[in-house]
Amino acid sequence: MRNNIEPKHWTEVKSNDSWAIFKIMGEFVNGYEKLSEIGPCVSIFGSARTKPGEAYYELGCRIAKKISENGYGVITGGGPGIMEAGNKGANLAGGTSVGLNIDLPFEKHDNEYIDPDKSIDFDYFFVRKVMFVKYSQGFVVLPGGFGTLDEFFEALTLIQTQKIEAFPIILVGTEFWSGLIQWLRESVLNGFGNISPEDLELIHLVDDEEQVLEVLNSFYDENRLSPNF
Repeated sequence: MRNNIEPKHWTEVKSNDSWAIFKIMGEFVNGYEKLSEIGPCVSIFGSARTKPGEAYYELGCRIAKKISENGYGVITGGGPGIMEAGNKGANLAGGTSVGLNIDLPFEKHDNEYIDPDKSIDFDYFFVRKVMFVKYSQGFVVLPGGFGTLDEFFEALTLIQTQKIEAFPIILVGTEFWSGLIQWLRESVLNGFGNISPEDLELIHLVDDEEQVLEVLNSFYDENRLSPNF
């Protein structure tokens, strides 16, 4: 057989994959049970490499504090950087502070600002992403890397394809995000026609905590708060 894989060994691999279903189911059940009780929340995303004292760390903290003071809880990926800033801001405001943790290289989990009863561990990225989308009433996306972009485009795709109810997707930091928005408009939309003009209207680009809160409140003045699917 090609690649020296024996048929018997291949059968064992497939059998092990089947048993993984039960672990996946367990993660879904645990996540649903814990997150169904948290109330309206906003997820904050951004780089794990951003350090305390840096501009976007402090801005993330102020954003989380501001939205917590206005009745929203905060969900993050539970790690350092912008995630820590989000949990810290919620904690300072006495708001709900949730961490959806996953072991990753270079990241120490979980940060100290998560509510002890709202720190949830995941092994599977896709289960964790379902939790972010289902239990968030908005995504606030600060500068980050591949993981941040993954969450951003995941939400855009699900809303665009009407697989979930629309919610605000807020990019924070014109200096960081304006090049991406320009590329989406000039190349993806106008150059190749791969998206529609209204798809870009799903994205809000802002620079401070007051604008973040304004986008959230404006949206929910006209839409009900609820889980997304």
